[in-house]
Amino acid sequence: MKAPTIVFDLDGTLVDTAPDLVASLNHTIAAASLAPVGYDDLTHLVGQGARAMIARAFALRGEPLAEEEIQPLLDRFIAHYMAEMPGKSRPYPGLIDALDRLTEAGFILAVCTNKMEALAVPLVEKLGLGRHFSAIAGGDTFAVRKPDPGHIIATIEKAGGDPRHAVMIGDSVNDILAARNAGIPSIVVPFGYSDVPIAELGADRQIDHFDELTPVMLRQMMRP
Repeated sequence: MKAPTIVFDLDGTLVDTAPDLVASLNHTIAAASLAPVGYDDLTHLVGQGARAMIARAFALRGEPLAEEEIQPLLDRFIAHYMAEMPGKSRPYPGLIDALDRLTEAGFILAVCTNKMEALAVPLVEKLGLGRHFSAIAGGDTFAVRKPDPGHIIATIEKAGGDPRHAVMIGDSVNDILAARNAGIPSIVVPFGYSDVPIAELGADRQIDHFDELTPVMLRQMMRP
């Protein structure tokens, strides 16, 4: 049997990226003379991709946004975000110790995020986390993305794991719904960017700190 696989969401699960996403968004919308938006305006859109954040910012300011205007703004966002990376983004407390524990216990680790792969991979690497992960799959890596279960399944297979022996860890409905539809147990964390109470997401388990993420607990969650 292949080693068990643990799949992590990125934004709001592994790393607190909101400060840098909002900073890059405000740099982007300044090109259209829009007033800056705040963290509370966009928390629920972190993890949905830059396009959604840009569209939401224009909607908040009551400004129209034509389809042909989105790509230049997206390019501006990406250029700023990459230039500043990793900025103020930091792994959540206890994460690095947890990754070390799981790696030493023989787990396969992977990242499944709706963030563009070209943004996700360098962020993980620049934070010194890349050595732990056998695969980093972005929202554009495959033909589908979360909440489609195929995104998680393809990520597990890319990492060399087996979906029948895996757990998904995330902070939002996209993570938990994708795992449920894939028949994979899920863990939710409360420090991310969910726009609904995490108790309503239907995860199999909640952890409040990465100190709780142990090999024994994860193996107990997996299918026999």
